[in-house]
Amino acid sequence: MKRLRIWRRWFARKFGFARVACLVLLIGFAALRLLDPAPVEELRVRTFDAFQRIDPRIKKARPVTIVDIDEKSLADPRLGQWPWPRTRMADIVNNLTRMGALVIAFDVVFAEPDRLNPDIAADNFRGLDETTREKLRTLPSNDRIFADAIRKSKVVLGESGGPDVHSDLDKELPVTGFAMLGEDPEPFLFKFDGLLRNVKVLEEAAAGRGLFTIKPERDGIVRRVPMLMDAQGVRMPALSFEVLRVLGGSGTIMIKADKAGIDSLVLQSLRLRLPTDNVARFWVHYARNDSSIYVSAVDVLDGRVAPEMIARKLVLIGTSATGMNDIKTTPVSRAMPGVEIHAQVLESAIAGTALSQPANGQVYEFLAALVAGLLVIAFAPNLGPGMLVGVGALFATALVGTSWYFYMHDRMLIDFTYPLMSTTAIYLTLIFSSFVREQRQRKQIRGAFAQYMSPALVEQLAQSPEKLVLGGEEREMTILFSDVRGFTSISEIYKHDPQGLTTLMNRFLTPLTNAILARKGYIDKYMGDAIMAFWNAPLDDKQHELNACDAAVDMLERIDELNKTREQEADEGGHAFIPINVGVGLNTGVCTVGNMGSDVKFNYSVLGDSVNLASRLEGQTKEYGFPIIVGSKTALAVKDHFAILELDFIMVKGKKEPEVIYAIAGREDVAQSERFQRLRNLTIEMLACYRNRDWDGALAAIERGRKTDHAHSLEYLYHLYEARILEYRANPPPEDWSGAYQLLTK
Repeated sequence: MKRLRIWRRWFARKFGFARVACLVLLIGFAALRLLDPAPVEELRVRTFDAFQRIDPRIKKARPVTIVDIDEKSLADPRLGQWPWPRTRMADIVNNLTRMGALVIAFDVVFAEPDRLNPDIAADNFRGLDETTREKLRTLPSNDRIFADAIRKSKVVLGESGGPDVHSDLDKELPVTGFAMLGEDPEPFLFKFDGLLRNVKVLEEAAAGRGLFTIKPERDGIVRRVPMLMDAQGVRMPALSFEVLRVLGGSGTIMIKADKAGIDSLVLQSLRLRLPTDNVARFWVHYARNDSSIYVSAVDVLDGRVAPEMIARKLVLIGTSATGMNDIKTTPVSRAMPGVEIHAQVLESAIAGTALSQPANGQVYEFLAALVAGLLVIAFAPNLGPGMLVGVGALFATALVGTSWYFYMHDRMLIDFTYPLMSTTAIYLTLIFSSFVREQRQRKQIRGAFAQYMSPALVEQLAQSPEKLVLGGEEREMTILFSDVRGFTSISEIYKHDPQGLTTLMNRFLTPLTNAILARKGYIDKYMGDAIMAFWNAPLDDKQHELNACDAAVDMLERIDELNKTREQEADEGGHAFIPINVGVGLNTGVCTVGNMGSDVKFNYSVLGDSVNLASRLEGQTKEYGFPIIVGSKTALAVKDHFAILELDFIMVKGKKEPEVIYAIAGREDVAQSERFQRLRNLTIEMLACYRNRDWDGALAAIERGRKTDHAHSLEYLYHLYEARILEYRANPPPEDWSGAYQLLTK
C-alpha cells in the first residue's frame, strides 16, 4: 500500500493525471470520428461548403439549357397555371427537337391524364349535342399527341420517390439496365417507399426515366445528389445520370462497389466514370447561379429563343417559379431551383470537375490528430504561453493549408476540423483543467443553499444564520423522491450532444422543482435526473402531507405540458420524440434533519427509515404502473383530498413491520367519479380475496376490473397480482402468511 502511494505521487508529479485524461480524450475523439454522428459530419461538410463559396466552379462551357416554367410563362393566357395542356407540352418538345436538342429531360411528372383530353371534355362539358360529343371522342387524346412528340426525340421523363406516393408498377414498361462490378450495392442505396410515375402512354414513348427527387442533408443543404436509388422496389438512376445514359446510347449502367459501399457509376459509351460516396451520392462542384442558361418556356413555344441556346444542348424542363415549391439551398446559394441543381450535376460530370474524398482520407485524419495530440500532451505543459500559441497557430495553418491545397489542385475533400478540434480540446484541457476544477468547487460551496431553497427559506436562514451550524433534530416530515423512467434511453439520443442533454434535463427539472417550491418544499438534492425533497423542515408546515401530494400531482401535470411542447418541437424538427415519464414516491414519518457534513462543506439534509421507504416507493412505481405511490401515513392524511387507491401490503428489506402502500390516481374530482369508485371497490375486493387465499375470487375481481377500466390504468397492477397468484398456486404461502409481499426490487 505504501509503495502504491509513492508510485501515485511520482506519477502525478512526473506525468500528471491531466495528461492521462488527455490521452482518454484523444481516444474519445478518435471514436467520435469513427462513429461520425450527424453533428460531426455537419461540421465537416460545412467546412467544405466554405471552400465552395470561396472558390466555386468556373464554367468553361454551357452544355445544358433550362427551359423554365417561369412566372412569365405561367402568366401567359394561352398556358395559364400549371399543369399545362399536353398539346402545349408536345409543341414545346417538337420545337426543341427541331432546334437540335440532344436530350430533353423533364424535372416534372405527368402522373395523371390531361384533364383537357377530348374524351374527358366530351363527358364533362354541358350543352353539347351527341354528334359533337362523338366527334370529340374520336379525336386523339392530348396525352397521345404528347407521347408522339416524345417518341420522335430523346426524352427522359422525371419520376418522384417519397413516402406518400405510390404507382401501380407495370412490368411491361422498359427499365434501365444495371451491371454490378464487385459487391451488391443494394444495402447502401437510398430507398423510397413509393414511386410516382407518369401515365403509361408517356412512359412507353420515353427514351429514359429518372428520379428527380433531391434529398437535402440534415441541415437542409443540397451538397450531394444520389445518382442511384430504390423507389418502391425499383432501382432507378437519377434524372441527371439518366440523361447522360440516353445521350451516350448506353443500355446499361455499371455499378462499382466494394464492402464499404458504392465507389462509382460507369457509362462505357461515354467513357465516363462518376465518383460517388458509399451510398451513391455525387458531390456536386457548384458554380454560382447562372441565369444565362435559362430560357422561358413561352419563348420556346413562340420560337423566340436563339438557336445556339438549344442546338446540341442537353435541355432540362423545370421551374424557377416560387409557387411551384422547387427551390433548394446549396453551398453557394440560399435559393437555387431544383432543376438548376440537376444542370449543375450534368455540367460537373461532363467537365470532370466532381468533388470527392480520398479512399484513405480518414486514415490521414487519424494520423494527423494522433501525432499532434501526442505532441501537445508531451510538450504543452513545458512550453511558455507565447511559444505554445505560436506552435498552435502554425499547426492550425498547416492543417487548413493542406486541406485547401488538395481542394484547389485535385478537388479532393480532406477534413481538417477533426484533428484541429481534437488537438485544441487536449490543449484546453491541459491548460484549464486545474483552474476549472477550483472554480467549480468554489461555486458549489457558495451556491449550495441557493440552489435548493425556496426564497422564503433563504430569507429565514438569512435572518437566522444559526440554523447553518452542524446539528440535527427529529421531526415528522414528508419525503419525496422522483425519477425519470427510461432516462437511459433518452440520454442515448444525446450521447454526442452533452449540451442538448443538459438543456433537456434543465427543461424537465425546472418545472418539477417549481412545483415543489411552490408548495413549501425543500429540494434536498438532484441525483442526475432524480430529485429528493422534503416538507416540514426547516420551516414548520402543518399541512406537509397535503402539500407534498399536491406537489407530486402538479409535477405530473407540468411534465404532461412539457411533453406536449416537446412532441410539437419534434414534429416540426423532424426528429424522434421520447416522452418523459416521472415516478414519484412519498412517505411520512419521523426523521432526523439538520446540517450534515464537515466544517468546510455541509448540506441541510434528512436521514431515517422513512426516507428509505420513500425511495423504495418511488422505485416501485414502474412495477405497479402508477406514477405516484405513497406510504400509509401519507395516504391517511390526504384521503379526503385525493383519489387514493390501496395497492399492496409489502415487506421492505431492513424493516420488521409490513407497510400498506397506496397510489394517488388524481385529485378530488377523480375521487368523486363513479368510474374510480367502482375500480376502487373492485380493487378492495381483489385484495381481500388475495389475502384470504381465494385465488379464483381475486382473478374474478381482476376480470371485472378490466371490463370497467377501459383506459387500462390498472393493467400493470392486474398483471402483477396474476403473476403472484400463479406462483402461489404452484408454491402456496406458509400457513401464517399475513398477505404481505417481500419486495424483490428496490
